[in-house]
Amino acid sequence: MHDFEHEINEFTKDTHVAKEHFKKQLAFTIGADCLKHMMEKHLEEYNLIDIRKYDDYIKGHIPYAVHVPFEQLEEQMNKFSKDKINIIYSYSIFCQLSKKAAYILASEGYPVKELTGGFKAWKKRDFDIVENEVSDYPG
Repeated sequence: MHDFEHEINEFTKDTHVAKEHFKKQLAFTIGADCLKHMMEKHLEEYNLIDIRKYDDYIKGHIPYAVHVPFEQLEEQMNKFSKDKINIIYSYSIFCQLSKKAAYILASEGYPVKELTGGFKAWKKRDFDIVENEVSDYPG
């Protein structure tokens, strides 16, 4: 075993570090299944924000999602809430836009979570998708 691998294995055994790592992940991310459950029970406690390009949003988005393109994030801060958790999503697990948006929102004092896997993860689960319309959900 290489020194690096041994060092990583030893670090992995540090359960305090692991606990803190996973606590942070749970605090700031949400999976598609959990989001669907939350939408069914506690929708009023959250804002769901799609930061993809307009054409992609219109082709299909998660129900109740408000569209705020990443490029217009700072101009449309009024669509976010400091009293609710703002759940941000973009294209897929490989897209960094939602992480960047979450960072900007957190920097401005907005509570925020990222949908793990983005729209692609939601669609892969075969959950409802709204097509060809803009959401009127006030957020």
